Amino acid sequence: MRPKAILLDMDDTIISYDHGIDLDLCWKRVCSRHLRLDDARIGELITEIKRHAKWYWSDPERHRTGRLDLDKARTEIVASALRLASIHEPAASRRIAVDYGVERDHEIQPYPGAVETLRQLRDKGFRLALLTNGAKLPQRNKIERFGLAPFFDCILIEEEFGAGKPDERIYLHALDRLGAAADETWMVGDNYEWEIAAPQKLGIKGIWINPKRLGHPSPELPYRTVSTLSDILPLLDETAVS
Repeated sequence: MRPKAILLDMDDTIISYDHGIDLDLCWKRVCSRHLRLDDARIGELITEIKRHAKWYWSDPERHRTGRLDLDKARTEIVASALRLASIHEPAASRRIAVDYGVERDHEIQPYPGAVETLRQLRDKGFRLALLTNGAKLPQRNKIERFGLAPFFDCILIEEEFGAGKPDERIYLHALDRLGAAADETWMVGDNYEWEIAAPQKLGIKGIWINPKRLGHPSPELPYRTVSTLSDILPLLDETAVS
């Protein structure tokens, strides 16, 4: 059945935030800027940063609090990585962390075809909501920078709303704002827990953006799997006649 409303994630769904950027290069630039180390030692440090970051973000509670203050979270990650790599530059931790955020944010762009897809969804009359986790200021900056606000009937940012995905309140509030029932709504995004498993418990159909063709991390199957946001346009045509 064709949906009445569509809920969309932003980072790594509309905007290439982690998956579309050379993150190692961003780390190399900022570490080289603040530390007097040769390339080999910089490479070791980056490996340690990535290893510790994977551990840090693996815990749901650390993830929830950390994403609301990314500079603080990254400072903790970098400080731990410096210690583990036996690099005695504690004062450099925050400078590296903050500059990395600036460096990465400079590189982000909408995925090819993503903004045009939003435009077509609006032209086709779908009710749209943007559901994005994180702090108000950086998320609003991205929305403004890429001109996303006019496409959406409802924008819910975790810090503004007071809850984020996968808390059921954010999905239910979006449904209420859009005037849509769960079974006539799609949720589109790249995070399996936040955009598939959690909303589907409420009856919302999850559309998983999975460009790397990863296996399903849980028994909960998505309604459909696509590679990019623009793939939902033919999917909508398919479901209109099914």
